Amino acid sequence: MQRISISELREISQPASITGRSNAEHWTADLYLRRISPYLTRALIATRISPNGVTWLMIITGISTGLALLIPGYKGILLALFLSQLQMLWDCCDGELARWKKKFSPAGIFLDTIGHYSAEATIVLMLGLRAANWPAAPLNESNYPFFGALIAIIVILNKVLNDAVHVARAFSGLSKIQDKSGINMPVKGILRRIRKLFNFIPAQRMFHSVEFTMYVALFGTFSQSLEIALGISLFVTIGHIAAIVSSAKLRNN
Repeated sequence: MQRISISELREISQPASITGRSNAEHWTADLYLRRISPYLTRALIATRISPNGVTWLMIITGISTGLALLIPGYKGILLALFLSQLQMLWDCCDGELARWKKKFSPAGIFLDTIGHYSAEATIVLMLGLRAANWPAAPLNESNYPFFGALIAIIVILNKVLNDAVHVARAFSGLSKIQDKSGINMPVKGILRRIRKLFNFIPAQRMFHSVEFTMYVALFGTFSQSLEIALGISLFVTIGHIAAIVSSAKLRNN
C-alpha cells in the first residue's frame, strides 16, 4: 500500500472548517500540536484502532494527568505537564482519524466531552490531595481536599454552561450555534467591554488541563494556590453566566 503523504493527510483531516474555528480550537493546536498530530495520525491509520479508541486514549491520558500530581516533588508536576500535552495531541488525532476514515458518530462527541470533563475535574481534585500531603497525611487534617473538590464542582459547572446553551436552543427549536468570531460576546453595554478584556487576559481558560497544569507548575507548591484558584473559578463562572445571558446565544436571531 502506498504511503500516505503528510500533505495529503492534512488536506483531508485538517480542513479549514476545523483549523479555522474561532472558539473550539485550543491555542496549543494552533501553535504546534496540529503540526505534530498528522505524523501520529498516519501511524494510527496503519493500525486497527478506531477514532473512538483514540478518544479512549485521550480519556485515560487526561485522568492520568491528575493522578500524576500525587507523585511527590516536581517529578509528578513535570509528568502532569507532559500528559496534559499528550491528552491534547490525542484530542487532535481522534478527529483527524475520523475525518480520514469517514467514521463519525454521536458516541465520539460524547466520549470527547467525558474526556475533558473527567480530566479537568481530576486534576483539581488531585491538587487538593497533593496539597494535603495525602496519602502520607490523613485527609481530615487539611482543608485542601475540600477546596479541590469544590473547585472541581465549579469547573464542571462552568463546562456544563456551554452544553446548557445547546440544550436550551435545541429545546426551543433553534438552529445550532455557528462557531464564529464574537458569538461569545455580550451584545452591548459594559459587559461587552469587560468581556473584551478577557481576550487579552484569558482567565476563563485557566481550568483547562493544559493551563491548569502550568498553573500547578508555577504555584502548586504554594499553600495559597488552591485558595487563589477557588477565587478565580468563582469569578470566571459568574462572568461566564453573565456573558451567556447577555450574548446572542440564547436569542432567536
